Amino acid sequence: MSSSEQPSLFSTSTKNKKRSTKTSVTKALANRPLAVRMRPRNLSEVLGHSNILGEGALLPKLIASDTFGSLLFYGPPGCGKTTLGEVIAHETGSPCVRINAVMSNVAELRDILKVARYQPEERTVLLIDEIHRFNKAQQDLLLPDVEAGSVRIIGATTHNPGFYVIPPLLSRSHLFRLESLPVEAVVVVLGKALCDPKRGLGATRCKATNGVLRDLARLCDGDLRRALNALETLVLGMPIGSSVTEKDLEVFAKERRIRYDANEDEHYDTISAFIKSVRGSDPDAALYWMTKMLEGGEDPRFIARRLVILASEDIGLADSRALPLATATLQAVDFVGMPEAALNLSHCTLFLSLCPKSNSATEALGNARRALKDYPVQPVPVWLRDGHNKVGKQLGHGADYQYSHDFPENISGQKYLADPIELYKPKMAGAEAALAERLEQWRRMREERGDI
Repeated sequence: MSSSEQPSLFSTSTKNKKRSTKTSVTKALANRPLAVRMRPRNLSEVLGHSNILGEGALLPKLIASDTFGSLLFYGPPGCGKTTLGEVIAHETGSPCVRINAVMSNVAELRDILKVARYQPEERTVLLIDEIHRFNKAQQDLLLPDVEAGSVRIIGATTHNPGFYVIPPLLSRSHLFRLESLPVEAVVVVLGKALCDPKRGLGATRCKATNGVLRDLARLCDGDLRRALNALETLVLGMPIGSSVTEKDLEVFAKERRIRYDANEDEHYDTISAFIKSVRGSDPDAALYWMTKMLEGGEDPRFIARRLVILASEDIGLADSRALPLATATLQAVDFVGMPEAALNLSHCTLFLSLCPKSNSATEALGNARRALKDYPVQPVPVWLRDGHNKVGKQLGHGADYQYSHDFPENISGQKYLADPIELYKPKMAGAEAALAERLEQWRRMREERGDI
């Protein structure tokens, strides 16, 4: 065999190397979780989020013109915050460095920013997962390069940036709130994952009806990553060509966990919804939010304390039974404990929701505070002062006091403020309507009997 006919050792080695590299990449991709493999590669593949990506929205315009600055994506787990950041970098052709704030440190940040500083024309995108985990010093380190424009931050967080991102960085970033993905969007992605032979589970030839996929999407509360991971677990545990059924979903339904962070936004948002539902006299909504909190692990005493506050703040004199019942509920929660105390909380929540509402006690307190703040503090009238001590008697304290029980209906006509001011204005709700009539009658009697 001539030298020209002999195979090139170099070319063969190169081909083998390329084939080996390609095989390694394919194998590495196949070993990644389904949620990673199915990530959108461009903006057109991103589903949901019509509030920020829909027609006429600002973000797509900024991406198309590559004029966005630093961005903050805030939303629940699995809604696509990090994915959207990667897609934006890809769509604009920007170099992208992705770090996780949990594992990153100041030294790594300095290196990344130094490289970006030497190539400002590239407009490097620094994608930071869990940006709320950065401390103040780490966030301060980002400011000069963000200000200079040598790097663009895309921060992703499940926590309210108002509490965790320093004001200077927050003011230099555009904040977008992402909501949980709608069920139909999750169903579409799950369907694609089942059929896609390269990135998805197409090689398994497993099937599932839209109804099953919809139920799975509902179980995952709009968390696409969780839904894809659940689908992958189900399919890989079944024979080739099987069908996923409702029965197969039962195990996930039994182990379902309500998404509720007892220390963060879910805590504040859900208790806010609970309070407003009771105030708005919607017992069904109030009971729903109460149950969500309990199922999510909320401290039942926290809910009970809010009911005690509600009893006076929003019901008050319209039904004075609300406060003793709420107080008894707080005591019952401590005495009985969970899970039985949920019955006490349910009882009180329904009662308060169905009570007539009045915030006259709340308004009266506010009026009194404003009167003390905005006007001179009134001295105690001489006839109301304590005259039980020797000096007080010498000064005439209490000498002209008119004992209320000596007068019909205990109304003497005497003033109890030197300069009377109306702070309490009754509402015509529930039992307070009768109190309003009584108060008006007493005012007429005082006017008739005169003042000292």
